[in-house]
Amino acid sequence: MEKFKRIGVLTSGGDAPGMNATIRAVTRTALAHGVEVVGIYRGYSGLIAKDVKPLTLRDVSNMMNHGGTVLYSDRCPEFKTEPGMQKAIAACRELGIDGIVAMGGDGTFRGATDLTLRGVPCIGIPCTIDNDITSTESTIGFDTAMNTTLELIDRLRDTCESHARSNVVEVMGRHAGDLAAYTALASGATAVIVPELPFDEEYLLKKIRTSRALGKRNFIVVVSEGMGSDFAPALTERIEKETGVESRFARFAHVVRGGVPTLRDRMLGTMMGEYAVEQLLEGKSKLVICKRDADLVATDISFALITDRMYKGKLQEGDLAPYTEEQVAEMRALCNKKHEFLASLCHSVDKLGL
Repeated sequence: MEKFKRIGVLTSGGDAPGMNATIRAVTRTALAHGVEVVGIYRGYSGLIAKDVKPLTLRDVSNMMNHGGTVLYSDRCPEFKTEPGMQKAIAACRELGIDGIVAMGGDGTFRGATDLTLRGVPCIGIPCTIDNDITSTESTIGFDTAMNTTLELIDRLRDTCESHARSNVVEVMGRHAGDLAAYTALASGATAVIVPELPFDEEYLLKKIRTSRALGKRNFIVVVSEGMGSDFAPALTERIEKETGVESRFARFAHVVRGGVPTLRDRMLGTMMGEYAVEQLLEGKSKLVICKRDADLVATDISFALITDRMYKGKLQEGDLAPYTEEQVAEMRALCNKKHEFLASLCHSVDKLGL
């Protein structure tokens, strides 16, 4: 603990509800250990620009119930270059920052890895509404985004029932179908379409015709944005043309990113923030804090990034070379568990959405 006199905290990439609760936990945990904290504004861009502010106990009061991030966020192409990285390292030295807690997704973690390898210890915390970090079961912001999406779908269902319509709803998630699958099941959707699993459009059309003949008036089809921007609008037109059911398209987009964080996201952010600081002050680094089976675990960031590539089918030659057979098997087990659970959700949507 003597090594750390001051740490930095930053948020990078897309904002997620619960980030502010995490900032609060990081700050107060460090201060309780006698370690100063500086908030780094605008992620890695702010680090390069030395746009920072010392944080006190009162600076992080009354912020848990606010969405977004009080430290703001940015994407920083300069940080991906060696000159930009050296500017960030020089800023850490000048500002007396001994280590950093970085909140965000895989891009944030790659930056944290680069800093650690160059002498600035970092711990990553998964904050993304997409829940697309394979090494953790839950990411901060996912629960709030699910509840916001669910509320919007429920509102659409009311008008669909009134007018005997179909609504094709595109939800966020980038290349991950978690947000779509969870909310489709919770909303009683007719179908869900995600990029990780095959989908039969003809079967969907037949299902809508059959359900309509049995007296059903509303049809909700949830589509993950990972299917591509043209997929859902085209499907909407096809449903109306081939089933005779009046159809509308809705794209929720960034509206689901903001808003008051749920209890779950506040708790997860608080627990992960506290745990991250404890790991950092113990001299550990290049880790990402993950939730597995109700426990928090610290996982090597590189391991987490390669596991993500494996799950998303983006492995490159040599990616697995640094890892043992046991580690590769663990990666595959995490990928299989996530894929099997997603498939089970989609199967339940199909079975119950009649």
